[in-house]
Amino acid sequence: TSPPTMASPTLSPDSSSQEALSAPTCSPTSDSENLSPDELELLAKLEEQNRLLEADSKSMRSMNGSRRNSGSSLVSSSSASSNLSHLEEDTWILWGRIANEWEEWRRRKEKLLKELIRKGIPHHFRAIVWQLLCSATDMPVKNQYSELLKMSSPCEKLIRRDIARTYPEHEFFKGQDSLGQEVLFNVMKAYSLVDREVGYCQGSAFIVGLLLMQMPEEEAFCVFVRLMQEYRLRELFKPSMAELGLCIYQFEYMLQEQLPDLNTHFRSQSFHTSMYASSWFLTLFLTTFPLPVATRVFDIFMYEGLEIVFRVGLALLQVNQAELMQLDMEGMSQYFQRVIPHQFDSCPDKLVLKAYQVKYNPKKMKRLEKEYAAMKSKEMEEQIEIKRLRTENRLLKQRIETLEKENPRLTEDFVSHLETELEQSRLRETETLGALREMQDKVLDMEKRNSSLPDENNVAQLQEELKALKVREGQAVASTRELKLQLQELSDTWQAHLARGGRWKESPRKLVVGELQDELMSVRLREAQALAEGRELRQRVVELETQDHIHRNLLNRVEAERAALQEKLQYLAAQNKGLQTQLSESRRKQAEAECKVQTPMRQRIAELEIQREEGRIQGQLNHSDSSQYIRELKDQIEELKAEVRLLKGPPPFEDPLAFDGLSLARHLDEDSLPSSDEELLGVGVGAALQDALYPLSPRDARFFRRLERPAKDSEGSSDSDADELAAPYSQGLDN
Repeated sequence: TSPPTMASPTLSPDSSSQEALSAPTCSPTSDSENLSPDELELLAKLEEQNRLLEADSKSMRSMNGSRRNSGSSLVSSSSASSNLSHLEEDTWILWGRIANEWEEWRRRKEKLLKELIRKGIPHHFRAIVWQLLCSATDMPVKNQYSELLKMSSPCEKLIRRDIARTYPEHEFFKGQDSLGQEVLFNVMKAYSLVDREVGYCQGSAFIVGLLLMQMPEEEAFCVFVRLMQEYRLRELFKPSMAELGLCIYQFEYMLQEQLPDLNTHFRSQSFHTSMYASSWFLTLFLTTFPLPVATRVFDIFMYEGLEIVFRVGLALLQVNQAELMQLDMEGMSQYFQRVIPHQFDSCPDKLVLKAYQVKYNPKKMKRLEKEYAAMKSKEMEEQIEIKRLRTENRLLKQRIETLEKENPRLTEDFVSHLETELEQSRLRETETLGALREMQDKVLDMEKRNSSLPDENNVAQLQEELKALKVREGQAVASTRELKLQLQELSDTWQAHLARGGRWKESPRKLVVGELQDELMSVRLREAQALAEGRELRQRVVELETQDHIHRNLLNRVEAERAALQEKLQYLAAQNKGLQTQLSESRRKQAEAECKVQTPMRQRIAELEIQREEGRIQGQLNHSDSSQYIRELKDQIEELKAEVRLLKGPPPFEDPLAFDGLSLARHLDEDSLPSSDEELLGVGVGAALQDALYPLSPRDARFFRRLERPAKDSEGSSDSDADELAAPYSQGLDN
């Protein structure tokens, strides 16, 4: 498909001709050696135009954009083309040729195209070039745009709320019902319906607003959809913002690597990267720089992606490192808001040049992406586990609260049941530890048996030694056979020589020859004997060497076994230490458990003993035959107490009074009486009366002691005995 014609390029309402048509005098990258003479001439003309525009910055300041009557696109100014100079016409021709021959330029002149984009796309051509850069000239979603506007979106209220805060100072977006706000709402609403997972995010409105300054809303919608799909923006604007976390992680690594002192200062001031860099990635510097500078960055972003954001961000920190090192957290925040955005207003080319002096390694960024993904995966697993534990804890709390509300007694039973289960679990744990120790002992025994056996390497070595020994034995046997044959031949020759005999008949010459032959034969025999002895000695040496080799191997095996035993000894010592620690811990836990169990039991036993004693005493009182007399005595005690209270009424007597032998000189006080009925019964009724009221005679004391006898003694006594015992006491009271 052929690209759209350039009959009516659009104008930006905010950008000046100097920013739009200027070319930097120094390029971030130099590819001039690969350019043709015509292209070099065009670049020279662009540089000349830049110098002229710097000399006369007011040459095209009056150019302003206007909107079409339909309200859906920006129209070009008819006066702009009439004021173009000769150099500007060359720029028009160059970019017009690039737009019409786009595919060829992308394939064959990619370096020159990159160079021209980094120098800045003229604002007249941005609409078509941006669409060509992101391949948004012919998208099927464009035909759905009008239908999407008829639908309703759940994000409409959020979009309406944030539209007034998007480029609030720009003429195109001023006013509540302005055309800019209306088309911005349409595009954001349409995308929220196309991508319901992302929906709407406030930072994306600034990108759409910049697109609407350059092109109609349908085309801006298509370009925005392509940016979200192909330029990682969709991951940035997802509700989780996982891609933003990755970008911050990568940027922090670059900061730590290239500006370590500034990174340390940021950390010391708790000035986190997300505090100043999040808007850089979410809005592509559109909320940081003025529009002329931010549009230059956006030009490069359309061709090279998010790499330019990393480069520009680190370049800003490099330029301002010295100033930032002198500021605290609040000062740095103000510096990022007020100073940094306007540093490159007059020369955006300097910012681009600084950005491409920053070191950027794509392979390292990929590695960081993998590290971040692994780290997030681990964090996600931990969060899932924490969430599960929190859910279980909440359910257990609810269950406990429900049980406590239903029946407190049931809760006590439940706690007792849990304690029983805990004790059983500890017993099972002890049994398991015992079984584990037995298994460990068996494993050590098996390892010991296994270590006594030769390993595979030793077996192979022994087999090789056995083969060598068999070879040497065969050689020795062959040598022995040869010697035996030689000896047999010599013996036969000697016997034949002796058998000839009769040498005395022969001539002297033959006798001499015979003697010489005899000597030669003797020499040969001695030589054969010497050879036999030598070979025997060599055989002995071989045997000794073999034994020495075997002994060395045996020593090596013994040394290896000793080292293994030493390691096992260390392991057993460590294991014994661990077991001692476990034993101490188990004893401590057992003591705590016994203390926890025995304390309530002892309290319960004491309570039961008290209850038993009270029950025994109560039973004695209820079932004793003398209970009636005890009640009568209690009545008499009450009467005596009443008399004592009457006697306490008047002032005390100077001399003790006596009533028929009963002395009342010792007055009652609260400390001398029992504090309760139980104490009264515990010390005996008679003893309490004797100590508290008056001294008794021996006869009265015997009477009260007989009343304090157990019920079994009182059962054996008759009523007449009781009357007989009580008669003297009653007579004394009557007197």
